[in-house]
Amino acid sequence: METQSSASESLWAPWRVEYFSAPKNPDFLLQAAQSTDDAGHLVLLRGRYAFLIMNRYPYACGHLMAVPYHKVADMDALSEGERLELWNLAVIAQKVLRQTVGAQGFNVGLNLGVSAGAGVADHLHLHIVPRREGDHNFMPVLGGTQVLPESLEALYARMRAVLEQMPEAVL
Repeated sequence: METQSSASESLWAPWRVEYFSAPKNPDFLLQAAQSTDDAGHLVLLRGRYAFLIMNRYPYACGHLMAVPYHKVADMDALSEGERLELWNLAVIAQKVLRQTVGAQGFNVGLNLGVSAGAGVADHLHLHIVPRREGDHNFMPVLGGTQVLPESLEALYARMRAVLEQMPEAVL
């Protein structure tokens, strides 16, 4: 019996190669926080205490992160303003994701500490992952595979256009 998989039985995720093979940059969130090149860093919106950024290696199409400018590892190190703005950015992210990728639900959360799955353990960030009925569920977590229907840059442009029409996106 042959065990070789055919191409029709496999899902390919070539953008993940970059994630696993590229040198790790643990300060990419801090660099995005300090940069003025929002498009280059996929920063969608900046507030006083935090910003909204696209995840370059998303769990789902449109996966966003709300990130404080202040580099901290735990929630108790955040100011009240930072905590409030992170959640306000999550609310704005949900509205944008409903309009741009048709999100019907969301996984929203923090991975605090390496043992909890934090890829960047010293700079906490709030994940906002859009979901749709019948989507891939836990495929990216268990199978290391993701299916993205459009490039990050094209989706970034669509999200920025939606944000420009949202009065509540002025923080």
